[in-house]
Amino acid sequence: MSSIYIDADACPVKDETLRVAARHKVQVYIVSNGGLRPNHHPLVENIIVAAGPDVADDWIAKRAGKGDVVITGDIPLASRCIATSARVLQHNGEIFTPENIGHILATRDLMADLRSANPLMQGGGKAFTRADRSRFLDALEREMRAAG
Repeated sequence: MSSIYIDADACPVKDETLRVAARHKVQVYIVSNGGLRPNHHPLVENIIVAAGPDVADDWIAKRAGKGDVVITGDIPLASRCIATSARVLQHNGEIFTPENIGHILATRDLMADLRSANPLMQGGGKAFTRADRSRFLDALEREMRAAG
């Protein structure tokens, strides 16, 4: 049976994920370093991991596998989960796949190198929009059907 793993720190689509999970009757693991209000939904298990870099990512990567869906904006975590045959999507509905993750990782690394070489280079994400939320819901529904 499928499960959904949410890399919960700064995840804007927890409520949407729970709606889809309830429809499919699948377990949801909300994984964070703490600081989040626990969710008492019967399908949710709140996982609080120790503070530290990549501790939540490690917890998810060790458990997610074929048939599971992982929701994260963390590209290295996405790569690790794809390697275990999990389905992975971002908060804006974009899907990480075995075909695109190499290019996405390379672009991420290149941009990090450019930012470190030029401290005046400013990076920043786009604002999360209603369209992103809608795209996420559609993508999660498709991924759940494909995983099942």
